[in-house]
Amino acid sequence: MAEHRTMQRGALLDAARSLLSEGGTEALTFPALAERTGLARSSVYEYFRSRAAVVEELCAVDFPVWAAEVENAMQRAETPEAKIEAYVRRQLDLVGDRRHRAVVAISASELDAGAREKIRAAHGGLITMIVEALGDLGHTQPRLAAMLLQGSVDAAVRRIELGVAEEPGVIADTAVAMVLRGVSG
Repeated sequence: MAEHRTMQRGALLDAARSLLSEGGTEALTFPALAERTGLARSSVYEYFRSRAAVVEELCAVDFPVWAAEVENAMQRAETPEAKIEAYVRRQLDLVGDRRHRAVVAISASELDAGAREKIRAAHGGLITMIVEALGDLGHTQPRLAAMLLQGSVDAAVRRIELGVAEEPGVIADTAVAMVLRGVSG
């Protein structure tokens, strides 16, 4: 029975990821989750008490996977500059990934304080990864620089998400050039 519940929960999270990817948090409703999974709406409430609870669980499950991908890319890089480039590029590569798309939708939405706190903590973990590389480059305010750098990444993510203007590769190249050279280049 426990295995069946785990499968149902996994199916609900998968459905939630798809709904978020397709229509953002507005699309994430219990009737839609019930329809996608073939469960009764009342069954959905047995697993999650609210939309925020679904979002919090997705954060807990998906953010660490995403962060690990970024961290692995950074570990393969030799120099501080290469680590920063890997940090930017890996996040932007992940925009096309369904799991990441759900994370992007969650990050962009209006959520209750609990979910927002989980997202902030997850983003904080990401920022921490880059602080050391910025310190190694001689930044006197590496944490501030890391937050500003992440702001550039977030802006590039939104630009890619729009899917209308430049190719994702052009956006990634521009973002990397900007963060590595500052705005002087």
